[in-house]
Amino acid sequence: MTDIAKPLVYVVEDEADIGRLICTTLASYGYEAEHVRTGAELARRLRARAPALCIVDLGLPDVDGLQLVRDLQERAGCAILILTGRQHVADRILGLELGADDYMVKPFEPRELVARVRSILRRLGRASETAEAPPSSVARFEGWIFEPARNRLVDPGGQEVALSTAETRLLEAFVRSPNRILSRDQLLQERELEPLDRSIDVRISRLRRKLGEDPHSPRLIKTIYGAGYMFSVDVGWV
Repeated sequence: MTDIAKPLVYVVEDEADIGRLICTTLASYGYEAEHVRTGAELARRLRARAPALCIVDLGLPDVDGLQLVRDLQERAGCAILILTGRQHVADRILGLELGADDYMVKPFEPRELVARVRSILRRLGRASETAEAPPSSVARFEGWIFEPARNRLVDPGGQEVALSTAETRLLEAFVRSPNRILSRDQLLQERELEPLDRSIDVRISRLRRKLGEDPHSPRLIKTIYGAGYMFSVDVGWV
């Protein structure tokens, strides 16, 4: 594999030893990895070159890690893997709600980290393949316009709504199977998550909010208790 073909990963980690370990491990598996120690340094790197993925430690010296995740999700258009010593469930849920594609807690097994990176970029790769296909993938429902290949969602008023890669894949699963019950296991398989990973529920909650749903009485993505979820409107494709 040539350097040009290697996916670029920025490792945003203020601890030098951990940053070097991650970069060395990723390089041994065919990735181009660059160690970044602060949010300010990351901003400079992003202006020069966009990565495929950022691995982000939440405990950075110059910026709140969760705010950095939010900024990356909204502006950088890259995948995000949180790697942190914070073990609180609330941090995990918030990180996923802000748009991270995955979340790992230190200490970590380097090979598992590589597996998580591969999984995230494989999903992105499938999205890229879709983007290269003929443009037959624009979904319309209830005044919304959704283009999975471009991670693009436009509300009925014409305003674009930012979606993470994970949210796009989840919404695509729903719009391709409207008015059908999708079990949690089916959605987990679609998202390539571990069976005990509750992040699918976090994704659905966040996606509902982005679709303007009433959390107490959602109309588009309905919970079918004991069975799963259903996208309960008709979808047209152009």
